[in-house]
Amino acid sequence: MNKGNRSDIDDLKKAIKDLYHYKASHLKEVALIEKYGPSTVWRGIVHIFKITGHPETDICYAWSSPIDGSKKRRYYSVLKIPPIDSPEKAVRATIVQMYKKARSKREGASPDEKNSD
Repeated sequence: MNKGNRSDIDDLKKAIKDLYHYKASHLKEVALIEKYGPSTVWRGIVHIFKITGHPETDICYAWSSPIDGSKKRRYYSVLKIPPIDSPEKAVRATIVQMYKKARSKREGASPDEKNSD
């Protein structure tokens, strides 16, 4: 796991600004490994930012991951608002959201699409 370089941090700050419209300053980074049973489902660096102006929090967790088949990256950011109170919970919430979205797409597929797996 490589720690974030200045460019990564700047890209995350821009993503936070674009999504939430708040200025962010980098506080620290945390290396995480998220497991489900014996399997690793996510491994990476979560950056913790201080944001100014939000009425409920002054902390945002952010990270990025590569997009399969592309040189681009996908950016994630989650505000520290209960029940999210740690980088681990931010990552878990995002994993659950992505799983539910994928499951919803599968369940919305036509019968032919469902059987093509």
